[in-house]
Amino acid sequence: MRAAVGDELIATSHHVGEPARHGVITAVKGADGAPPYVVRWEDGHEATFFPSADTTVISKAGLSGHSSPR
Repeated sequence: MRAAVGDELIATSHHVGEPARHGVITAVKGADGAPPYVVRWEDGHEATFFPSADTTVISKAGLSGHSSPR
């Protein structure tokens, strides 16, 4: 997975009835856009996030991609 500051994340929930989380990447800690990312979630809190296979990145350029190991 590769991402840049300003890209959006959608993290699908693993629990029935729990909505997906949406956030914006505020910092990229890995080399060349690799995780971990600092994400500001829609509720306002920021956290370091290591995406899983059910995380989608929506680039600020409007392109989307499902996470994949690289």
